[in-house]
This record gives sequence, C-alpha cells and structure tokens, in this order.
Amino acid sequence: MKSKQICCIGAGYVGGPTMSVIALKCPDYNITVVDSNDERINSWNGPLDSLPIFEPGLKDIINSVRNKNLFFSTDVESAIRKSDIIFIAVNTPTKTSGEGKGMAADLSNIKKCSELIAKVSKTDKIIVEKSTAPVGTAQEIKNVLKSFNTKNKFEIISNPEFLAEGTAINDLTNPDRVLIGGENTVEGEIAINKIADIYREWIPEEKIIMTNTWSSELSKLASNSFLAQRISSINSLSALCEKTGAKIDEVAEAVGMDSRIGSKFLKASVGFGGSCFKKDILNLVYLCKYFNLYEVAEYWENVLKINDFQKKRFSHKIINTLKTIKDNPTISVLGWAFKKDTNDSRESASIDVVKDLLSNGINVNIYDPMVPKTTILNDIKELSDSKLKKLKISSSIDDSLVGSYGICIITEWDQFKEIDFNKASNKLVEPILFIDGRNIIDSEQIKSLFKHVMSIDS
Repeated sequence: MKSKQICCIGAGYVGGPTMSVIALKCPDYNITVVDSNDERINSWNGPLDSLPIFEPGLKDIINSVRNKNLFFSTDVESAIRKSDIIFIAVNTPTKTSGEGKGMAADLSNIKKCSELIAKVSKTDKIIVEKSTAPVGTAQEIKNVLKSFNTKNKFEIISNPEFLAEGTAINDLTNPDRVLIGGENTVEGEIAINKIADIYREWIPEEKIIMTNTWSSELSKLASNSFLAQRISSINSLSALCEKTGAKIDEVAEAVGMDSRIGSKFLKASVGFGGSCFKKDILNLVYLCKYFNLYEVAEYWENVLKINDFQKKRFSHKIINTLKTIKDNPTISVLGWAFKKDTNDSRESASIDVVKDLLSNGINVNIYDPMVPKTTILNDIKELSDSKLKKLKISSSIDDSLVGSYGICIITEWDQFKEIDFNKASNKLVEPILFIDGRNIIDSEQIKSLFKHVMSIDS
C-alpha cells in the first residue's frame, strides 16, 4: 500500500518546486511543505505574483494544486506526525567555523530536522535526504534519529535533486534521471521502492536509478563538479583566445561537435554562480583531503581558481579601461541573478565584479528584472558606506544607462538581447560596451554602434 501523506521540511528553491510537481503528478498524495520562516510560508500562501521563488511555469502549477493536495504551513511538528514520508530540503551552506571550515558542508540544519523528527514521531517513517549534502549525510541522519528515538523505525533514503534554477519545472517533469539510494536490506529496498512509486507516476522506469546510499550522495557532488569543470575549462580557453586571436565561440562550437564531448556547458562567461557548484566542489575537495587524496583535491580546487580568475579578469578589464577617466566614471551592470529566469543571486558573478568595481572607485548602476533591491544590498552589505554611496539600483534598463560610460551584461536575461543600442548609445557618456562572452548580441553589430568595444570573447 502506498504512503499517502508526505511532509517536506524546507520551502526554498528545492522544496517548493519539487513538492509542487509531485502534487501535480500525484493527486492521490497529500503534501505539506513546512518551514519555520513565517514570511516565506505566507508568500507561498499569498498572491501568485508574490511567490518567494520565480521559476517559469511554477505559478501555474501552484494555482492548480495549492490547498487541494499541496499545503504550506509553519506547523512543522503536526506535519511530521501525520506523514509517512518526510523529505528534508533545508539549506546546507559551507561551514564558517570548526573542522572543515571553508570547505565542508554545515549539516546543522539537517541534524536539527532529524532531531525534531525523532522527538515528535509516533510511527515508523521514511526520511528522504533531498538537500545537497556530502557523502555520509544519511548515516548522520540515522545516528541522530537513533539518539532520540528507539521506539520507531526510520529508513533513510538519498534522493538528490538535479534541477537547475530557471528550468526547474522542466527538469522535474522531464528529468534525465531520478536517483534513489538506500540500504541494501529488505527494509531498505522496500523504502527505495516506495519513493520510486512516487516518481513512477510520471517518469519512465528506465530513468529511475536505484543505488546504495553512498553512490547516490556522491553522484550529486560529482555531477555538479563535472558541470562546473566544463565551464571553467571553456573560460580558461577564452583567456587564451584573447591572446592569440582565436574566437572562443568558434572554438567552443568545434569542440562541442565532438560526440564524445557534446556542446552543453561550453559557453564562455564571467564565471559560474548559484548555490551548488562552488559548495559542492568544496565538499568534494574536503572529502578527498579527508581520505588523503591530495592530488585529487588539488585538481578540483583548480576548477574554483579558474572561476575566480575569470571574474577578476573581467572586472580588471573594465577598471583598466576607465582608469584614465578623471570624473568618477559610471558603469551600468545589467543582471544580478546568477543566471536568467531566476531571482536567486547566490554566488552570482555580478557580486564579485561589482565589489571589485566599487572598491576601485567606479560608480555602478545596477538593473535586474527579478532580483529586488533589498537582495542586492544584502549581497554586498559588508562593503563600507563610502563604497556603497557609489552604487545605484535602477528600476529599468533605460534608467541604468543614464550617465554611464558603458554596459556590463552579466546575466543573460532574454530582454537584454532586445536592447536598442542606437537608443542606448544616446544615454551613455562615452560608448564602451563590455559583454560577458555569452554572445548576447552580434559583435559586428556592436562594433558598428560603439567606438570602443571590449568583451571577454573579443
């Protein structure tokens, strides 16, 4: 018999969209998403245009399932008690203190959830580890559960998410694969199949992969690390292209046509961002060092070094170009989200670039269609007041261009492709355009409009 009551702890970028799609595809399941953040839950229960997460297609799904078989609540304990299956989808940031500082994942949120589950549970439950977490997290959860509850049985399942922000709904409805890891016991296999039954409602059997827990956990870290590695690889070549006269897009196209390599994640950019890539690579580095695999750790650390190098290279090109201007030049920065079609700015390349510009005396005027002013200011809150005085946040593209010496397009929002550069050039003081290598507009068109063009791929 199927377990019909599901609880998800964590109403963020993973929990909200994932449970929404499960509710849509599995109408016989009742799903409650819980969070201790009152404001976030109120947003999920509020107007559809004010959901806490912007994700194409999400609003329509919420509209069709909310208060039918999908509910959002702050009553965490009640949802835990009545559920048979509990997904844990809470934040696992990089540790800022203690052993593993700066590399290992901070599992305190997961441990707090596990302790609460153990204390309030009156029946046996399946606990699903949905948060991105290092190898061994399932065992940590099990240890906590045993410490606080010896009466009930808990099966721990690793079911990592492989969704990308901006395409999360498509990634959930039509995934490349679903990974479910558990213990190689009779009870473990039963639990694995109960979770698989949820996904079988809409996903073909051949896309559902069942493994042991360790393989499932490591596969998540490995996948994100491989993707980040590809981005850093093409970005490293973009620097060489500038020195030699080669064109990075032509190189990427040639390399991507090799069937052994493929074309995805071979687009040069300012650098990768988001909540997962850097954190997961650091986790992988820490794990390798823990097992004395220092050469392997160094290999993956270099992926992050190239990413930092690329962001610095971009900002320094701007700084060096403007350093001769005496009248406090202003640069327009278009895009604050780490990628298009999301309002998430965590680890965005824009943050590092803007910090660098402000620290070098350049005024910055920012526009992003989805990231609110409060988020932008919070992302750079450690800057001094004198530096922040050089910052302006605009509500439109046009406003962000007034009085500027140039444009930095850092997030590839579709609306930036439609900029009328003839009109834009009239607003600029001295037309200098910086793009980030994503080929948002044709470089020959740009050169016909502006006197001086600098770009990552020029």
